[in-house]
Amino acid sequence: MDKEAAKVRINKLRQEINRHRYLYHVLDKQEISDAALDSLKRELVSLENQYPDLITPDSPSQRVGGKPLKEFKKIKHVQPILSIEDAFSLEEVAEWQKRNEKILGEPVKGYYGELKMDGLAMVLTYEKGLLVSAATRGNGEVGEDVTANVRTIESVPLKLEAVFGSLPDKLHVRGEIVINKAELARINKLQEKRGEKIYANPRNLAAGSIRQLDPKLAAQRKMDFYAFEIMTDLSLDTHSQVHARLKELGFKTNPHCEYLPDLNAVKKYVDLWNKKRSALPYQTDGVVLVVNSISQQKILGSVGKAERWMLAYKFPAEQATTKVLDIKVQVGRTGVLTPVAVLEPVVVAGTTVSRATLHNQDEVDRLDIRIGDTVIIQKAGDIIPEVVEVLKRLRVGKEKRFKIPDKCPACGYKVMRRPGEVAYYCSNPHCFAVTRERLYHFVSRQALDVVGLGPKIIDQLMDEGLIEDAADLFDLTPSELEHLEGFGELSARKLVQALAARKRITFDKFIYALGIRHVGEQTARDLARYFVSLEKLINAQQEDFVKVPNIGPVVAKSLADFFADAVNKKFISKLLQRGLRIENYMTANKGRLADKTFVLTGTLSSLTRSEAGELIRQQGGKIAESVSSQTDYLVAGDKPGNKLARAKELRVTILDEKAFKKMVQG
Repeated sequence: MDKEAAKVRINKLRQEINRHRYLYHVLDKQEISDAALDSLKRELVSLENQYPDLITPDSPSQRVGGKPLKEFKKIKHVQPILSIEDAFSLEEVAEWQKRNEKILGEPVKGYYGELKMDGLAMVLTYEKGLLVSAATRGNGEVGEDVTANVRTIESVPLKLEAVFGSLPDKLHVRGEIVINKAELARINKLQEKRGEKIYANPRNLAAGSIRQLDPKLAAQRKMDFYAFEIMTDLSLDTHSQVHARLKELGFKTNPHCEYLPDLNAVKKYVDLWNKKRSALPYQTDGVVLVVNSISQQKILGSVGKAERWMLAYKFPAEQATTKVLDIKVQVGRTGVLTPVAVLEPVVVAGTTVSRATLHNQDEVDRLDIRIGDTVIIQKAGDIIPEVVEVLKRLRVGKEKRFKIPDKCPACGYKVMRRPGEVAYYCSNPHCFAVTRERLYHFVSRQALDVVGLGPKIIDQLMDEGLIEDAADLFDLTPSELEHLEGFGELSARKLVQALAARKRITFDKFIYALGIRHVGEQTARDLARYFVSLEKLINAQQEDFVKVPNIGPVVAKSLADFFADAVNKKFISKLLQRGLRIENYMTANKGRLADKTFVLTGTLSSLTRSEAGELIRQQGGKIAESVSSQTDYLVAGDKPGNKLARAKELRVTILDEKAFKKMVQG
């Protein structure tokens, strides 16, 4: 076959293979056998091998290929990927509706129900219809570039079909990568034969598969991608239309999603899938309820880390009975002593549970739980194992009571309980158990993110006396590591290189990595935005911390105590001496909107709220959820709601879209 004839045949083969992909994954139809489809794919590969210059990135043959990656790059999301608020009863759903209708000033125009599949969140980006990137959720703002692995998933279209008109230059689609129960069982059987790690649930397997550095390994797992959101504004009116458009574009969507006009329909939908969920091929722990009207979604917006217009209704947790073999005390990174029940292993909600937190001594006393008891355990929201009841009638008289020890089991210092708190603490702020936990935290994925450095290796390094704190990690040499169990010349060098690569860290991640009590990722970002430099942060007083948005007196005191501690200051100084370089969250020149606070309300015609917010942040401005005396500007789009009236009352400067764009774009 000459090149011209091959070109025609290749195009025909691609069209036919893509058509069958669409039929199978989107319409759930199959016109030809798997063997016949494989034969078409083999012919395509053969012709492309013969004429490699005819290969295109969107060819079905390019799903698996390329060299293994050295590491995953980072991708900044076009808008933050926020979390979903949970509800565990229909009463909570009704309360959610009541709150939303108060904000809207009108009834909610129905909901769209989606099954909440146990998978891995993913954002796909297409340029002129071609898949250019796939990113994990990450911290909600920045994810990992896993494009090579996602390309191996057959249900992910490499090229979109413009069946309804022209495609936008860029299209961002959010969805879930899911592995079904049968595939989990198949992989675990193989893992067991090889003597390798068994995956606890489909989500763990999906996460492990999508983070393989070699795409060929990812291709060996049967994964599916279910799309549920278009993050690009296509001027659609409802979430129902979003799902219809996704199918038109060639995406697989969950066939069990449906429009729910009111709370009665929501109840029927929830009850139906709570009963039928065990028959589904994949695991699900609830349903997601989405306000169907997109204009209402925009008005509702978000609060904190969650969208107001979405709610995850969690199915009642599955339960099981087991025995309490022991109750041990775990010393956390903030010094809190937590009692943990060691259980006879039992399967709950699809995973094996052998430990459950008892939270604190008050909870132990409330349950009257004793070593040797038979207990009912459940996974709250199908995730966290907890003891819900003690079966006291099964006691035989040999059960032992538990009490938090007077001395820390790690360092022997006195255990104390602060006034007004339920938790017990080790009185030694530098207890080595706390130091160890803080070290785990410092190198964790959300903090320094050192590849290949987990708790087991840290334990080994500390036990061998090679490190005392995180700063010592940067002094390690390959020769010191080579003699350790599990290390060789190559792995020792790789770890030292991985540590060196993490010597530059953003200010917010550095604050989070310090492991300060009550300081999570969002609070760390708030602190980084406010103080800009490490010097200002370290020298701040309690009254300075209270001035930071979203920080109250409890967090302020925790911060003041931490930075007043000479040992903590010495540790930070030691990190800097070892070459750690902290990049400011915002540049020193904070832009024309420095220290100005904005509130956004209503719908903008040329920008989404997240895009407007990003423009403000780029110029050093801050975003607030509500109008107050501290607000400098209110940006008002169409249907602005109550915030406009409040802004007028407080004499806040009001900007329409044109004035706002002129301000931020100069």
